[in-house]
Amino acid sequence: MTATQLARGESSVARPTLSDAVVNIATRLATMAERFPDKHAVVCPAGVESAGNAKYARLTFSQLEQETNQYAHGLERIGITRGTRTILMVRPSLEFFTLTFALFKIGAVPVLIDPGMGRKNLVRCLARVKAEAFIGIPLAHVLRKLYPAAFRGVRTAVTVGRRLFWGGHRLSDLRAATTRPFVPAPTRPDEQAAILFTSGSTGPAKGVVYEHGMFDAQVRCLQSSFGCGPEQTDLATFPLFALFDAALGMTAVIPDMDASKPGSADPRKIVAAITAQSCTQMFGSPALLRRLAQHGERTGVKLPSLRRVITCGAPIPPPLLESLHHMLPADAEIHTPYGATEALPVTDIASREILSDTREATARGGGTCVGRPLPGISVRIIEISDDPLATLEETREPPDGRIGEIVVSGPVVTHSYFDNPEATAAAKLRDAAGAVWHRMGDVGRFDEQGRLWFCGRKAHRVITEQGTLFTVPCEAIFNQDPRVFRTALVGVGEPGRMKPVLCVELEPASATANRQEVTRDLLARGAANEHTREIRTVLFHPAFPVDVRHNAKIFREQLAAWAIGQLR
Repeated sequence: MTATQLARGESSVARPTLSDAVVNIATRLATMAERFPDKHAVVCPAGVESAGNAKYARLTFSQLEQETNQYAHGLERIGITRGTRTILMVRPSLEFFTLTFALFKIGAVPVLIDPGMGRKNLVRCLARVKAEAFIGIPLAHVLRKLYPAAFRGVRTAVTVGRRLFWGGHRLSDLRAATTRPFVPAPTRPDEQAAILFTSGSTGPAKGVVYEHGMFDAQVRCLQSSFGCGPEQTDLATFPLFALFDAALGMTAVIPDMDASKPGSADPRKIVAAITAQSCTQMFGSPALLRRLAQHGERTGVKLPSLRRVITCGAPIPPPLLESLHHMLPADAEIHTPYGATEALPVTDIASREILSDTREATARGGGTCVGRPLPGISVRIIEISDDPLATLEETREPPDGRIGEIVVSGPVVTHSYFDNPEATAAAKLRDAAGAVWHRMGDVGRFDEQGRLWFCGRKAHRVITEQGTLFTVPCEAIFNQDPRVFRTALVGVGEPGRMKPVLCVELEPASATANRQEVTRDLLARGAANEHTREIRTVLFHPAFPVDVRHNAKIFREQLAAWAIGQLR
């Protein structure tokens, strides 16, 4: 590998090419059912025992495969066939797994969306997708009837649970009597597999088109880069990631929590699930892990079975990594991969490298190190532009070490948004070989070791008369104050003449701190650093608005509007 490739994050691993091969993630479930028929595939909460302990419902891999086959036969019988766009609104449960894999087997296109994004945004997203079938719990069908215009294309409706006035089919009636296997549709690598919506944390939520080859590439990456496999039991706090567990032969344990509010999860229930099921791996958002770490500090509880934690969604502070390590065995590792709904995973770095090497640079305002590109993934830094770009060749790289816009390419990178050519044109470009590159909407830089440093969202940069301020590097300076939970830099005014404003959310224990004193100390910190000297306005906010998926990404657009009102 050349020095130039290292600086750009390009991998020496050859990319797979599209062929006539059949690729369907559902075939992996059949393989795991054959290899591990009696191993638990899914474990879900199912009430409470008389002693107060949680009860669990379970499906082995052979049972999951059989139920998936039965539902696939039943759904196909009522008209859900290959290519049918099917909205799936089911809580994390055994049915969520069986129905999703049944749709994959059919070759239908499940549409998956976060219900926590709010009714208005939810209806807008579902209206745009023009679905032809709808599978949901009763509450979801009530929504469908309240907003008929958003679901006018739906011809087939299935209720998971009690069916009331809305008609359609009941899931319980669709379980086919046959036990014969359902042969998965011979889908191609470039055929639509699912539509997953972005969280909408930095603009309107968009439907991301996943292809079967992309799912297959993600499974292979989880195997090779993270060691995910049949020997693992995964505490899956994010339902969409949990689907990969079944394809990898892992046991997926669904904890007793509201998946749309991970920042409000009860850490006692998280610990109970990990302990009862001897989980060896866990996925959790930074907001959930913070609650878990605080619980560990209060109680001294340990998690001896846990060997791997994976977290993403927002930068995770090094002190939180340290706190989590106190709960874990000495050989456990915490991974903080970088990516997005449109491209995941892109890079990875483990906690030990962060704590021993990169944390000091982060504290000095160098950004958050998100590691090196994974095999098969290419990452470049280009000069920042807010305009659509058609080709990679029309971009330029900034001088060495300068912050620029992050673009990525590889087998896990999606090619388009559903029925949204404007968004596709703004986010995608091609190189001379025809490969698709995704503009992450983030800014960052490479260091001399080929590691990528995340410096915030492109849309959040604050452009003043003196220059450009980037959120993550600036905020890290102020986040060192122990009274501060987190900060958010926003710009007030027109680009080029913006006034930088630092919004501050205090730690709960410091809620009654003298704010004039905190302001004085924060401004002194800012004045001591070259890239934060322009920040001379501090506003205190009671609780930052955050995204619905991870409860960790800060809605800086909302904070900017709030800041304008405060300054007036």
